[in-house]
This record gives sequence, structure tokens and C-alpha cells, in this order.
Amino acid sequence: MKDSTRRAVAYLAGMALSGENSSAVFDYSNSRYFSFSGNFSSSQVSAYDYSERCHISGSKGSNSMALYHYGNQRHINLNISRGSFQGYDYDSGCHFSGIVNGRAVSLYDYERGGYFNYVI
Repeated sequence: MKDSTRRAVAYLAGMALSGENSSAVFDYSNSRYFSFSGNFSSSQVSAYDYSERCHISGSKGSNSMALYHYGNQRHINLNISRGSFQGYDYDSGCHFSGIVNGRAVSLYDYERGGYFNYVI
């Protein structure tokens, strides 16, 4: 999974599960902030990644999001439930999973075989 895709997933999962709004993601592996904006409605989600200059948007159900990453030109499936999330990145062809605790997001990338940590 690309670094930018992981950050976008962390941002969206973090906002969805924490109920907090955020204008940035702190990526511990890069030791810096990355700017985002995002909106959720009952049926739609839309975000903009300022560092990649692209949108990530799609439909939203009660426990899932069917997203399209316009930078990668690929879909992302994201399922959320009570502090955790999992999904599939069609760009890398790999699964991911993670947990959200407050504003902290820990994402396991199955392609890289490791955890990546963020704060929204």
C-alpha cells in the first residue's frame, strides 16, 4: 500500500470511528503532518489529500465505505466497527486492518507486513 493511501485510510477511518473532525494526519513514519479535508453525510464520504492533490470519495453505509482514490485511480473498500476497521486496497491488491483509539490510528498493512501509526 502506498504511503499516501495509508494516510488517507487512516484519516477516513479515524474520523469515522472517533467522531472527531481533523484537517491533518500526523504520520509517525515520516514524522510530519499531511493536510486533508473531509466531509461525511449519511450516504456519502468525500476527502481531499492536499499533499497528493487528489480526492478520495464514495458511498457510505452504516458500517462500510466504497471509496475511489482519484490519485491511484483505484477503489478502496473500508469496513468499520466499534473502534476497528479493515478493508482492501485495489491499487496494491492487499488487505489492511487497524484500530482507532481516540485520535490515534494504528493500521496494519498486509503488503508491507507491518503497523503504521497516525494521529488525526
